[in-house]
Amino acid sequence: MVFSAAQLIRRDGVGATGMREVAAHARAPRGSLQHYFPGGKEQLVNEAVAWAGRYAGKRVARFMAAMDQPTPSGLFAGMVGQWTEEFRAAGFGAGCPVAAATVDRSRTAESTRAAAAGAFATWAAPVAEALTGMGVPAGRAPALATLMISSLEGALLIARAECDARALTTVARELGPLLDAAVVPGGAQA
Repeated sequence: MVFSAAQLIRRDGVGATGMREVAAHARAPRGSLQHYFPGGKEQLVNEAVAWAGRYAGKRVARFMAAMDQPTPSGLFAGMVGQWTEEFRAAGFGAGCPVAAATVDRSRTAESTRAAAAGAFATWAAPVAEALTGMGVPAGRAPALATLMISSLEGALLIARAECDARALTTVARELGPLLDAAVVPGGAQA
């Protein structure tokens, strides 16, 4: 049900995602919603957002494993490429569930705002760790991880609005050299 909620939120937003719709999408009995989510929709949304952050964080290891010679630009290209491929295959109808929940609920549900902040942190930590492992100074890696994620999220919004992957390919091409220039010999310790 958490996965189904994330999929519906990324497509329709929090406001348009109902509990019954989540149960139907998950092919679960409606009564199971109250059993597993006694905090109601807010709990379900928060768990879906947390799941999305963990999913994005775990993808970092897959992107790294796919590169023969890992580079910061290669990692970012992998992150962007996942979305570019999805948009080209499935259309531009769905984006990031964390972003959707942030837009829909950050001012009205403190727990959802906190869940979204936690999801972004859960995603950023392995990105920063990967950057450090590639020679980016440890003091700079978290800022670059934030830059990568925020650039990707912004490009996702533009791509969805334009129904075109142009923003994604542009951000990967333009940010790549900056990311690679952050690598310094012995940078992981600095």
